[in-house]
Amino acid sequence: MRIYFMGICGTAMGNAALLARAAGHEVLGADSGVYPPMSTVLAAAGITLHEGYDPARLAQLAPGLVVIGNALSRGNPEIEWLLDTRALPFTSLPALLHDFVLKPRRNLVIAGTHGKTTTTALAAFLLRAAGGNPGFLIGGVPQDPPVGAHLGAPGDPFVIEGDEYDSSFFDKRSKFIHYAPHIAVLNNLEFDHADIFRDLADVQRTFSHLTRIVPRNGWIVLNGDDDNLRALGPLPWTRTVRVGTGEGNDTRIVDFAETAAGASFKLLWRGALWAEVKWTQPGLFNARNAAMAATAAGLALAGEKVERDLRARAPGGEATQAGRTGDVALHLPDLLKLDALVNFRGVKRRQEILLATPALTVIEDFGHHPTALAETLRSFRARFPGATLTAVFEPRSNTARSQALQAGFLRALALADEVYLGAVSRAEKLAEGERFDAPAVAEALSVQGVVAQAFSTNAALLEKLTAETLSPAPGAPPRLIAFFTNGSFDGIIARYAAAAKAACS
Repeated sequence: MRIYFMGICGTAMGNAALLARAAGHEVLGADSGVYPPMSTVLAAAGITLHEGYDPARLAQLAPGLVVIGNALSRGNPEIEWLLDTRALPFTSLPALLHDFVLKPRRNLVIAGTHGKTTTTALAAFLLRAAGGNPGFLIGGVPQDPPVGAHLGAPGDPFVIEGDEYDSSFFDKRSKFIHYAPHIAVLNNLEFDHADIFRDLADVQRTFSHLTRIVPRNGWIVLNGDDDNLRALGPLPWTRTVRVGTGEGNDTRIVDFAETAAGASFKLLWRGALWAEVKWTQPGLFNARNAAMAATAAGLALAGEKVERDLRARAPGGEATQAGRTGDVALHLPDLLKLDALVNFRGVKRRQEILLATPALTVIEDFGHHPTALAETLRSFRARFPGATLTAVFEPRSNTARSQALQAGFLRALALADEVYLGAVSRAEKLAEGERFDAPAVAEALSVQGVVAQAFSTNAALLEKLTAETLSPAPGAPPRLIAFFTNGSFDGIIARYAAAAKAACS
């Protein structure tokens, strides 16, 4: 089939296009800007790319199916032509993935407010390290596995990042509702995506819907320390395995420690040692990601053996309580070794070090939620003792640029020594009383003893940051500069890193 992707250069759309190409379909697509790195990868795979949207061109290409990315909406000329003429069938990206990839597979769907991309990469990495050939679709640029999308063997599991964001302009259900989970990983749950969800209860509702489509012979791998997930209540229609640091979790993280040399922790499975892990990934949050991924991957590897051992059914076919929670005889350490974790290199733009010298370290991070910023800053304190910690934050996501989580961002940024607040992205689209108030946040931080500045343009931020940090006074402590954004930050991260490298050479 000839499949046409609208918005093809986005990470998720581009990786899905690569999966369709690997499955033997003819794939082409368009975007408002055909840009690397995805454009380079797509072209190398033999996928034809078109700049901009043109209904006449689309009509001439006459694909068998059009896939509309969720960044596109009414007013797009190709969408309007599709709706006017009904000349071609169209679908959303999640629906395409279900129909063309996921429907016949045993799927691991990795959901949660934070850590989805890293946990998805970890689960795929562990399954590959165990000798399998899983399929996977990762919503970022992983270093391990070496690609973001792979079909894998039809009989092996498929690991997919399960986003709670909506599917398309014509399908407002969360993407993960389409993903036919056999194992659903609920990493954590907080309020986010204020443009889609009304409040925390609304987010909990969509996660509850995800749990209800896990079959009774599947599993829910749940963060047992998360109050917002516990509030979902009992999940009697399937089996639940809990992961966390507290007592009562099936997989338990203990003895976590972090220093400049890295992080270490132990994983226990139902009280017995599973693995002692020493690796370079920062923070307790990544230890939790590893524990969730390992538990899900271990359950996936169990396959028919676990199905047989856990099928505690009454004559009427209903699952017993043992069947719901997992047979006590199940021993994941026998199913999955975790020695490979020491080699896991993570995902691009997740605490990614751009420059490391004794005087200056520059890091880029995808963080755009208060909890993510706070946990990352705490990790940096442990990894860079004695350093001046400088946080540079762009309020860019639809939630971050509003006032919905402003108080949370204030608390998180107070963990830094210095804060530079960038321009609010697309500020003109929000009323003054609704948008993130960077000057007010800077003033409140200053009252707490944090050196904080707000900028009306990112260019002005870059100029000031460069002037104030690249010529340190003699004897000044080392400095860590962490850029937090889920976007480009108007290119200032790369420009600052280049200037810092030149200054340090």
